[in-house]
Amino acid sequence: MKNGSAFLNDSACKIVDDMVRDAERLRIAVSTGSLGERLIDAGAEVLGSVEAGLCMARATMGGLGEVIPVVDGASSKWPFNLEVRSSQPVLACIGSQYAGWNLSTDEYFAMGSGPARMLARVEPLFSTLAYEETAERSIVVLESGAPPPVQVIEKVSEATGLAPEKLTFVYAPTQSLAGTVQIVARVLEVALHKTKDLDFPLERVVDGIAAAPLPAPHPDFVTAMGRTNDAIIYGGIAQFFVTGPASEAKQLAESLPSRASRDYGQPFGEIFKKFKGDFYAIDPLLFSPAEVIVTALETGQTFRNGGRDAEMLEKSLA
Repeated sequence: MKNGSAFLNDSACKIVDDMVRDAERLRIAVSTGSLGERLIDAGAEVLGSVEAGLCMARATMGGLGEVIPVVDGASSKWPFNLEVRSSQPVLACIGSQYAGWNLSTDEYFAMGSGPARMLARVEPLFSTLAYEETAERSIVVLESGAPPPVQVIEKVSEATGLAPEKLTFVYAPTQSLAGTVQIVARVLEVALHKTKDLDFPLERVVDGIAAAPLPAPHPDFVTAMGRTNDAIIYGGIAQFFVTGPASEAKQLAESLPSRASRDYGQPFGEIFKKFKGDFYAIDPLLFSPAEVIVTALETGQTFRNGGRDAEMLEKSLA
């Protein structure tokens, strides 16, 4: 990727433009906010769709990832998976897809994801990414059941240097079809973010592929959140292709699966309630796929650890 280009933002905007064109088919609603920003409701006041969620996921990755439904013939109860691939996993997942931008106000809670984060660069993790972009338009994706208020629009506009009419905000709650899809489609991203937390050099992760079962949405927020998280924690699988010593690839494979966490072993909804709804009190090492494969490119050795847990999926996804 050429530093200083607008690839992530331009690609995401094209995906979102296609969503607007196909709004009726995707069952989404497009409107203009009070400051001129474009708003896309993908599941709050509209039904939305699985395809709308796939579009959201691809947009959050800045067009640097493929997200497709696949059939897992080995699973009789949860046969449909979301498969995520990227040959630029660090830029796609950490630089764009990660929901790391706090856009909450006193009355509104949301974490922003998408390539607008690359323009704002307000999160500490951007100090580890040398790549930068400038762009004329951008998008923000919000896991929310309501459109962002004026304060959020102004905050994003100021941080990105873009006028509100150059910004698009796509939002859908966890309980919706699109929300469920775009959250499960973060299976590669959560593996990469945990890789960062384990202090493995991100620049050595050169390719990645991951998959997780697609659960049914649920109208209760905690249940819906539990299902999407458990799909990854107990049903996700990821493979990284890395450079560097095979011994370090082996160590990464041993440390990366979700079962390495102290909080592993209960449905996520129960864990969330145990910590009284404090998401940040949960061990961050829990957020990773159940099974991990790491291939050391310089030796051709592949290391595996963890395993998908059908019993836990049955408790959470049924």
